[in-house]
Amino acid sequence: MSAAPNLESARNRPRSVAFGLLAVGLALTGSACGVSSSSTSSDFGDTVRIVLPEEPPSLEPCDSSNTGDGVVERSNITEPLTELDLATGELHPLLATEWKKTTPTTYTYTLRSGVKFSDGSAFDAEDAAFSIDRTVNNTELGCFVAGYVFGDEKVQVKAVDATTLTVSTAEPDPILPLRLSFVEMVPSEMSTTEKVREPIGTGPYEIKKWDAGQKLTLAANPKYWGDQPAYKTATYVWRSEGSVRAAMVKEGEADLATQIGPDDGAGDLEVQFPDDQTAALRIQGYIPPLNDMRVRQAINYAIDREGLVKSLFNSDTTIAEQLIPEGITGFNDSLKPWPTDVAKAKQLIAEAKADGVPTSTPIRLVGRSAQFPKIEEIIQVIQKELTEIGLNVKIEMVDTKGSTELQQRPFPKNPGPYLLMIQHGNQAGDAAFSVDQYMLSNGFQSAFGTPELDAMIKSAEKQEGDARQAAFEKVFAYEPTHVGQFAYIAHMTGMMAIASGVDYKPNVNTENEMHLAEMTPKK
Repeated sequence: MSAAPNLESARNRPRSVAFGLLAVGLALTGSACGVSSSSTSSDFGDTVRIVLPEEPPSLEPCDSSNTGDGVVERSNITEPLTELDLATGELHPLLATEWKKTTPTTYTYTLRSGVKFSDGSAFDAEDAAFSIDRTVNNTELGCFVAGYVFGDEKVQVKAVDATTLTVSTAEPDPILPLRLSFVEMVPSEMSTTEKVREPIGTGPYEIKKWDAGQKLTLAANPKYWGDQPAYKTATYVWRSEGSVRAAMVKEGEADLATQIGPDDGAGDLEVQFPDDQTAALRIQGYIPPLNDMRVRQAINYAIDREGLVKSLFNSDTTIAEQLIPEGITGFNDSLKPWPTDVAKAKQLIAEAKADGVPTSTPIRLVGRSAQFPKIEEIIQVIQKELTEIGLNVKIEMVDTKGSTELQQRPFPKNPGPYLLMIQHGNQAGDAAFSVDQYMLSNGFQSAFGTPELDAMIKSAEKQEGDARQAAFEKVFAYEPTHVGQFAYIAHMTGMMAIASGVDYKPNVNTENEMHLAEMTPKK
């Protein structure tokens, strides 16, 4: 795929989830909601004030696909070579001006000249090669982007000259340029043995001050290669309660509040928008009693998804039947949600118990505080439903660190059987980014798998166009009935509060990365 010839508006295009990719022959459709005009506008003029559910764990660039990091960092502080255009699903130029496949396994990139990092040093192909190698190949760092985007794939990178870069893979990879669009560019002097908290990047903003536990302030980067953003400063604070975040916007203490629930009281400042997130229970399936397929099926039969979605999620949320929402390459539109059948669930637990499965073993039901609106209530309902069918389920609400330890490899030793609430967003529009990490036996966020499913996934990832779509459809049809890695809950919608003085249109990827350069004061 090569760059479009018109580059002048490239920086203003959002790098968001593509609902289908040109590279695999599918068209994208998407929409965004406008901001209602009501109530308070910012009194701070050159500053936009944002309140998040939790403090970013860090701003390490190689972890930027982690929602908590990426919502602040991506395309604000650091930038990739290319970005996805929400309107078309195509990759567009950013730090690279063009790219093309030069061999079956190699892509050659031409980099934008004259770009500087916020510390004044020049960005060139050596930095790009270093950034890709550090993110993808450095197993010591354990980068989130590597596990989420590349799986076990490694790349070979070479700086041919200051503005020419080649990236190669051992086998042909039809979506390599898409994968590379998730790698943030950093200076080649950055540590390769330790992750950084406050990175240097090429983006429109730089970190001004981070008061840990209190506030994070970004300032416009005067050395930025593109247009200067409308706001000279952006501040982030964090409050765990959605109602508190909504009230801060209504009272003029903040301009934008993310992850607002329908009952949080944002009123006419509430903006609902499409989201790429799917909520599901990931079943850790290798310790009894969860290693028994009947128990995993019983968990699925016990959950009243319709009741949960109607009572505890945003209005446009739909019941999930697979890990990706409609519009992502590989989505299987013939699948139906798992039916609720409490009698069947009890029968399966009784059968497993009669065969010696230790169904009374305590099972941890783990949710992350402030993961999404009403998470505590949702976890409580699920615990009650699973207890009623004869399982011994104990709730654990943890912070981001506690959730990450159970969600990403390497997992803790002897964790006991547990169910983990995940909120998975496919930020690139292709099923490979979901199944690689969550369904392969050794996936970065996979609790277990099977050789048969692994083979299906590997075969699907080699396909292109219609064949790729069909192969991934088979993967999503096979997993629930033959493996049982998840209890899918909901394909979610997003909701935020936006002050009337700020012009910003959230999109399907807003909760993963929220571009400050797309925000302007209303006249």
